[in-house]
Amino acid sequence: MSFSEIPEAMDDFFCNFLVRLGMSRTLNCFQTEWYELVQRGLLTAKDIELVPTVYTRNQQLEAENMRLKKDLENYKHAANKAKEAFLKMQKERDFHRMHHKRVVQEKNRLICDIKRLKAHYASYEPVLKQLTEKYQTVLRQKMLTTLERDRAVGQVNTTMVNTTSIAVRNAFVFHFELIMFFLSFFFPQEVPIDIQVTTHMHPKEYTQCLKYGEYKLSSILKVHDFAVSCLALHPQKDIVVTGSDDHLWKMWALPDGNLIMTGEGHTDWLSGCCFHPRLVQTCCIPVFFCSEKCKYTMCGHKDSVNSIEFLPFSNIVLTSSADKTLSLWDARTGLRVYTFYGHLHSCNHATFNLKGDLIASCDSSGMMKLWDIRKSVPVLSVDAGPRPANQAVFDHTGQVVALASGDGSVKVLQVASGQLSSLRGHSGEVHSVGFHHRAKLLLSGGADGKVCLWK
Repeated sequence: MSFSEIPEAMDDFFCNFLVRLGMSRTLNCFQTEWYELVQRGLLTAKDIELVPTVYTRNQQLEAENMRLKKDLENYKHAANKAKEAFLKMQKERDFHRMHHKRVVQEKNRLICDIKRLKAHYASYEPVLKQLTEKYQTVLRQKMLTTLERDRAVGQVNTTMVNTTSIAVRNAFVFHFELIMFFLSFFFPQEVPIDIQVTTHMHPKEYTQCLKYGEYKLSSILKVHDFAVSCLALHPQKDIVVTGSDDHLWKMWALPDGNLIMTGEGHTDWLSGCCFHPRLVQTCCIPVFFCSEKCKYTMCGHKDSVNSIEFLPFSNIVLTSSADKTLSLWDARTGLRVYTFYGHLHSCNHATFNLKGDLIASCDSSGMMKLWDIRKSVPVLSVDAGPRPANQAVFDHTGQVVALASGDGSVKVLQVASGQLSSLRGHSGEVHSVGFHHRAKLLLSGGADGKVCLWK
């Protein structure tokens, strides 16, 4: 179906012309007069005939020409902006290209320097390895020599204090000349004479090893209103000292639990307590103190140090840390002698047996390990988890280990058989444990403020 174009009428032509020019008032006047004249019959058919097509086409071409001119201006403006952006990008490209060349040159220079340094270091690596091995060997010999010497001094002093007691079994056999050589080599300074011997060594009692599962709950003492954070047993008398979250320490008589004295003055919870070795023979005074002057700082752990303990009759210090390691230190020089690796979680506590050849350690996952101090390897691993293990202690025979567990129980390990038993009596987490000096009682302190006596 096709349509034919109808030429524009005269009045439409004028109206469109006025609209295009924006002459709205003229348009209104024109329409009023035009239609008024039409109605009055003053305009003839000749006056209102159609406009020739050429005029309409000219107007269309003129409008299209104006539109194209306007588009041309817009395109010119866009082209100028694009040209400016292009020139800017060219400058940035040239700048980055030059910078890249400088970086490549610098990288090549650094690669050459690194290769040269690696080659230089490789020439020293055998010497460094040899020196490291010698250093480790000397430190190990130093530790063993110190252990033998201090234990020998302990034997002599023990013999002088108790002439009727038999010699301590498993005494170290050594040559005096060899020890004096190592002492002169490693310890040119004067050897300290203030070596305190542990006075609760009774060799006859060491043969009394408790059998598996022999401990029974004897009594429960309510000693604090808050958690018992630590306890310490007197090495000769039936006395125990407890520290608590209530900022107090208390001294108790065993086994009745009669209060002897209470200590005040702390402004926060107590983390540890002990008896001074010089006072154990004369009177019962627990000592909580820190030295007035720092001689040196032993640095090496990468996280908090959770426990510290001296090896009996020596200047060797054992530490456990949240960095999952144990370390042995020489307290005279502040040097680390050896580091034990094996725990997978934060180590909460570590301790020696009285003989000094085993270490018991425990961590926050409940894992307990026994280490051979001479071989520096774990000889036994016991999983007492999943709750944390807070403290581990040997009895005086070294054949039984007690473990304070976060599950509210005391774990008892028979070292020879590896058997583990649980003693339950606390209503909360167990924080500390300790053996009576005659190995007849096992004490445990817990978050319930109580001390349990296991007999």
